[in-house]
Amino acid sequence: MAAETKIQTPSPASPRRALITGASAGIGAEFARQLAASGHSLVLTARRADRLAALAEKLKSAHGIEVDCITADLADAQAPSMLCDELGRRKLAIDVLINNAGYGVPGSLRSKPWQVHADFIQVMMTASTELAYRLLPGMRERRYGRIVNVASLAGHVPAPAGHTLYAATKAYLIKFSQALALENRSTGVNVCALCPGFTYSEFHDVTGSRALVSKMPKWQWMQAERVVREGLVAVERGDIVYIPGRINRAIKSLNKLLPDSFTLRMAARQGKKFRIVDEPSPK
Repeated sequence: MAAETKIQTPSPASPRRALITGASAGIGAEFARQLAASGHSLVLTARRADRLAALAEKLKSAHGIEVDCITADLADAQAPSMLCDELGRRKLAIDVLINNAGYGVPGSLRSKPWQVHADFIQVMMTASTELAYRLLPGMRERRYGRIVNVASLAGHVPAPAGHTLYAATKAYLIKFSQALALENRSTGVNVCALCPGFTYSEFHDVTGSRALVSKMPKWQWMQAERVVREGLVAVERGDIVYIPGRINRAIKSLNKLLPDSFTLRMAARQGKKFRIVDEPSPK
């Protein structure tokens, strides 16, 4: 079914512009590549200015599009408002928002200082919500907008021990997307929670879990290119929640059918394969 709907290609006279958070690598960079290929102008934001600049140059050279880079650390509570102020200063209207920035915090809740978790919540939940809040009025006024909140299959299934807040923040993005989509369904703004499972990217290198997840069977993994392609089609089609991959959709459906007590036991057992759980900090 995904092939029946195509990513909307802007006209040369008025290209749509997409803002992508966490655009320096992984799924975010793949969103940039695919949106650039379809003719969108881009605003790329992440913490690593050098990577953003390198990606921007490649995309401008390959597709002849406009690419702006704004370095920002979304763990800073002021970053979303400062980012939007800079967009206004540069007169860059945003038609497509890709809330992709994210990472994982390995270990148990008490194994890290509270500020680590506070920063995580800011990036994973608050910043995404605030960017949607601030950019939505312009989309509604222009009667066109696309918002993709990159959630996870983890938001649909029981959460194992370790990376305590990860699944919780992804579940939030799913529910937030559902409400936001219904609030704006008559305004020309489509909202979609994209919920991939295991995807090849730098994510597990950053969290230090690469050695663990590398032992998992290859059939559980998807390429970022496919995840992004299906996600862009899904938001254009009007899907509010989309899980790429038949296996991932089957996992979600199975978890809905089975008793909670059973799925929690399964999560506890399977989680040891891809979650790092350590002892509480002595501090």
